This record gives sequence, C-alpha cells and structure tokens, in this order.
Amino acid sequence: MKRLAQYRVWLVWLGASGLLAAWLAYAIQTPGQQASFMPGKVTHAHHQIELKCAACHAEPFKGGAGIQDACLSCHAKELKAMDDSHPISKFTDPRNADTLAKLDARQCVSCHTEHKAEITRPIGVTLPDDFCVRCHADIEKERPSHKGMAFTGCATGGCHNFHDNRALYEDFLIRHGQGDKLKNDPKLPERHLRDFMVYMEYLDGEPITASDMDGRAELRPVPQVVKEWEHTAHAKAGVNCSSCHQAKDESDTLAWIRKPDHTACTSCHQAEVDGFLTGLHGMRLKQGLTPMQPGMAEQPMKPSAAHAKLTCMSCHGSHRFDTRKAAVEACLTCHDDGHTRAYKASPHFSLWHEEISGRGAQGSGVSCATCHLPRVEIITPEDEPRVLVQHNQNDTLRPNEKMVRSVCMNCHGLQFSLDALADGKLVARNFKGIPAKQVESIRMALEAEKRATARKAAGEPDEAEE
Repeated sequence: MKRLAQYRVWLVWLGASGLLAAWLAYAIQTPGQQASFMPGKVTHAHHQIELKCAACHAEPFKGGAGIQDACLSCHAKELKAMDDSHPISKFTDPRNADTLAKLDARQCVSCHTEHKAEITRPIGVTLPDDFCVRCHADIEKERPSHKGMAFTGCATGGCHNFHDNRALYEDFLIRHGQGDKLKNDPKLPERHLRDFMVYMEYLDGEPITASDMDGRAELRPVPQVVKEWEHTAHAKAGVNCSSCHQAKDESDTLAWIRKPDHTACTSCHQAEVDGFLTGLHGMRLKQGLTPMQPGMAEQPMKPSAAHAKLTCMSCHGSHRFDTRKAAVEACLTCHDDGHTRAYKASPHFSLWHEEISGRGAQGSGVSCATCHLPRVEIITPEDEPRVLVQHNQNDTLRPNEKMVRSVCMNCHGLQFSLDALADGKLVARNFKGIPAKQVESIRMALEAEKRATARKAAGEPDEAEE
C-alpha cells in the first residue's frame, strides 16, 4: 500500500509537470497569452508585434547575435538605403577600437533596449540625451563653431541624426543651402507605372472590358463590382480577374480565391507590398498575425474605425483601386491626431483640392501620402530605374528630417524644409504658417566653407588640424 501511494504521488507530480509544461509551451507560442511573460512594455514601434515573442527571440540559444539578426531582418534595408552614418563597420575598424569602450554600437540593443519603458525616449532610444559626448567630447577642437553648445541638443537641434544624415551632411547643406522657400516648378516625380510594367513585359498593355472578364462562374460578380473594375487602371492595362483571384495551391494546381489578401498584389507590386509589410500598417501581417486594427494603435484614432482591418484593400478598395482615395480619405478615416485634423485647413490640402478638381497641374497637390508614403526612385532587381510609392511610412516619419530629401525638397528649398520640420507647433498645424525659427546648420556650414577656402588660399592648416 505504501509503495502504491508513492507511485500515485509520482504520477500526480508527473501529470502536473506535464500540464504545466504544456501550458507554458502554449502560452509562449500563442498570441494573446504571452503578455504575462514580458519583462516590461515594448516601444511604440514594436508594440503591435509584442505578443509574437519569436519575432525577436526566435533563437534563444544564439544570445545577442540572435537579437541582432532579428533587428536587421527588418531594418537592414533601411539602414543601407540611408547610407548609415554610424555603420557597424565604423566600430569594427581597428582604428576606432577605443570607441567600443565608450559606446559599443555594433549591437542595436546598445542604444535601443526593449522592455525598458521608464528610460525609453523618442525613436526607441534608451541612452541619455548626451550620448554623443561619449565619442565626440573634443568636438570644439574639430568644429570651433560648436563651442559652448550642449551635448543634449545634438540629436534634437535639426543638425544631426545618429543613422540618417543624408539631408544634414555638410557638403549637402553647402550644395543646397541657397535655395528659395518655394521652387519654380514644385511637383512630385511622375510614377509612369503602367509604362514601366509594359516595358518590363509584366503586362501587354491591352485594355479589357466587362465582356472580356474571366472568372464569372467562380466569382459571380455583381454589376456594381464589374462597373468599378472596368474603369480602373487595372482593366485598362489588361489585368483580368484571374490575375488576382487565381493562384496555385499546395498541389500546384490553379485555384480560385474569392477574397485575395496582400499576397495577390505581389506579382506586380512586390516593392510596394514589401514596404507595407515593413511599416506599422502591415508589420503584423509580416509576422503571421492578424491585420493591424486602428484600435490597437497608440496614436489617436477615430473610434468608428477601431476594428477595421488594414490590408492593401483597406485603402485602395477591392475593385476600384482608387489611389486618390488612398492618398487622403483612407488616412482621415482612421487617424484623429491634431496634425491630421489640421490637414484640410492647410495650404497643402488646398493644392491637393486644386489638383483633383482639374485646376492644378498633375503632381502639384500635397496629400497625406505625398509626405508619409512618398514617391522614391529605386533600382529594380533587373537594374532598371523606377519611381514607386514607398508604403513603409516609417521610412520618413521619425526622425522627421528624413523627409527632407524624398519629400520636402520636391517643392521647397533646404533651409525652409529644415526650419519647418524643426518647428513642432507648425507641424501640429500641418504647416499652416511659416517657421518661427531658423536652423543654423546651413549658415554654419557655409561659414566653415568660407573659412576653409580662405585658409587654403593663405596656405594655412585646416581648423581641425590646429
């Protein structure tokens, strides 16, 4: 009897241990159950995928290298495109070995530590405001113009960003510093998407009508859907129903999909979909989670849109593919912050209204997408240049100086652009008015160039060599 009782105790213990292990495995792998395991709140940029722990912690035995790989899996392309001012190679260069003791920036988590809400500042930085001083304590000798400046203002004065200085490099400031407030011909670059698709032989360019529609038996489209599709750029370019609704299944046979998701768009719009999945709107889909809903956002959103699911069709429509609606009304349907609410009273909206009404030149209007989903030139895998809409709104959102080259300078001079973006109150008014202050970086760069030219002519050493 005593031995039997011991066996029962062991069986109960083993059973309880098995149930606990099963529950832990379920909780760790199941979105919605993982919050209790988090050591602290994640940053604004990652909170949508905080319940997919494996997104960052996929290889628990790889340590810091695994976390670094997870960071780069999402951000490597962006760092490369921005010509990172502080790449890892700078810190692995033996000539800069002494900097590692001050700031080991080879790892993203050295500056961006998750689950530390109490010390997290904008852009997910978890270092003190004066982190620049660790490596640049002698900046007054290299740049006498910086004498007396506080190190806490390096990243907030509209002059420097740790990673992206494309619009702030001294040579860029000198080259573009004399521009006017408004350019003579302010407008966006043309996309010419249809021409590009035909040139690359993605499409034959032959228009089709309702009589040419395939998939009628499988989809049973209502007349309104047929009418909407027939007048779109898709129909005019020969994109039939099967192009989106027909796909290969696991047995490699063609199957009809009644409600295609974002993967259907990739056959023609791979770059746009990649951008969408990288940004806040689509990052949950990239991790295999349910679509983002405005109710999940930490920014002010309209209660009426709280449960809307964000996919490509949420903004463009399932059959209308209306880019104008996607550029403004789709944004205003969800967003409810002060900057958004001020848009329709801004000069930018007036320009947009003029364009869509036919009174303004094509590309002269400024929509929400103009600034937050800008048109950028890329080189395709086929080594062909192409202008596309960057659907990763993070690409120009923070820090906002990232907008200067790809957005603001389509219409404005560099000085005005920097001044406007540095004026928080003006940004809140959606740029209704003029900047209250002037960023001094251009003046300082021009003065430094003038001194350097004079010293060179006199045969004197540069300021940094003294």
